[in-house]
Amino acid sequence: MSKLRFLVSLITRENDYQVEQAAAALAAAKEIGVDADIVYADNDPITQSTQVLKAIQAEPSQRPNGIIVEPLGATAFPQAAQAAVSAGIGWAVLSRRADYAPKLGQSSRSPVFSVSVDQVEVGRIQARQVMALLPRGGSVLFIQGPSVSSVSQERQEGLMELLPGSVHLTNLRGRWTEESAHQSVCSWFKLMTAQKVRIDLVLAQNDVMGMGARKAIEETVTGPDRDDWLEIPITGVDGVPKTGQAWVTGGKLAATVIVPPSSGKALRLMAEALWKGSSSIAEHIYTSPAAFPEIAKLTPKSPKG
Repeated sequence: MSKLRFLVSLITRENDYQVEQAAAALAAAKEIGVDADIVYADNDPITQSTQVLKAIQAEPSQRPNGIIVEPLGATAFPQAAQAAVSAGIGWAVLSRRADYAPKLGQSSRSPVFSVSVDQVEVGRIQARQVMALLPRGGSVLFIQGPSVSSVSQERQEGLMELLPGSVHLTNLRGRWTEESAHQSVCSWFKLMTAQKVRIDLVLAQNDVMGMGARKAIEETVTGPDRDDWLEIPITGVDGVPKTGQAWVTGGKLAATVIVPPSSGKALRLMAEALWKGSSSIAEHIYTSPAAFPEIAKLTPKSPKG
């Protein structure tokens, strides 16, 4: 059998976790002796769909043996998945469930599956972090990912499951990048200039959006309240060692949730299935998130009076 080739389709280069996904896929490919091509959609679902369909519709000799995609839009590309397996290409989805996998897998000789962290549990961990940092409750600026993102929706589901009524959320949206959160928080500050706003914690659905919020606070807040704003704890998600975990260790973030990269696992599973000529992979594989630091080590913050 010739050397296996995989296409790994990711969301954006402007996100540390996506870069970590790329690195994990390339490391796994090197380890097991296959090729992996990484493409980024630049936060555009149409670009991502075009990239994937171009690979599926290429001449047979140019097609990848498998496609691993972290979907950007509201769906996990069911039509593209059908086209891929019809062309004899394996298909794996990252970071969310592919609800069509069971039915599609039954009629396919190619592996069809998904690998993700338990996103609802990520939200539960974030709730526990908030409760540890604000034991008496308080006001939280909540920066979510795109409204169409199932990742954002499931993290919010887990958060709201445990968050007590003493915690009050102000919701903003970002696009998983530092710049998008920076713009969102700056715009919010402009709207709030005439009001006496109190925020006790910033809760971001990923680390780089948390850092974007920090940048907006540093650039925008002046006057006697500036020191109080700069001391507000900021939490995030992803926990990449060189970014999220380092930001926590350096005091820029109060906490994060470590989300193990899923691309390497998906690539290994698909390669093994293709080598064996088997499509029998579990329809969905979960990985486990972890709080960083341990929740018991968080120092409670008192709401400002």
